[in-house]
Amino acid sequence: MTDTRTLVTGVSSGIGRAIAERLIADGRRVVGMSRRRGDLPGDHLAVDLTDTAAVRTATADLGPLDAIVHAAGLQHSARLGALDDAAFTAMWQVHVAAAAALADSAAASVVDGGRILLIGSRTAVGVAGKSQYAATKAALQAMSRAWAAELAPRRVTVNVLAPGPTRTPMLDDPHRAATPPLSPPLGRLVEPSEVADYAAFLLGPGGAMITGQHLVICGGASL
Repeated sequence: MTDTRTLVTGVSSGIGRAIAERLIADGRRVVGMSRRRGDLPGDHLAVDLTDTAAVRTATADLGPLDAIVHAAGLQHSARLGALDDAAFTAMWQVHVAAAAALADSAAASVVDGGRILLIGSRTAVGVAGKSQYAATKAALQAMSRAWAAELAPRRVTVNVLAPGPTRTPMLDDPHRAATPPLSPPLGRLVEPSEVADYAAFLLGPGGAMITGQHLVICGGASL
């Protein structure tokens, strides 16, 4: 796959950045996509992922890809009686609509035997105070299974990697202050590099026979 590249969204910080850094360290060529470039080396597409038309335009002619990783995300937390329609729309656009636009526009560019990986959340099963966020992450499971079935003849795998509480800038975002992170049973938060390690496995040779799955890394938070 020396002539291919991996498209990773959300590379300016957090899990997306950690995945991009891990793939670059492994010798893969990465194309980052985010509003801000940051200081990540390599090619970068400055795209607002709430704008699906812009996502489609940016991915229309990327050339062959060995994988697509959709890691961009945001979190707004609120309980019933205080739900925010605008926040729900923003999360849906970034998590779900952008994923659909990416796959629809760029799946044909993914080489046979390639990968599509969506970063979900272990809270997709439902957590108090996170109903809107959880709904958007749960939608990724349904889409990924449908795409996995569609792309299986080309041996392109499609999975959701779902972290639990991870040490990223999102934890300090005031929009999720209503649901402060709790330390999981294993005693600490998940590190972005640990999510990146799992992602690298799924994107590598060892992940060739894993598709249509929702894979959790949460330090026991789902117990």
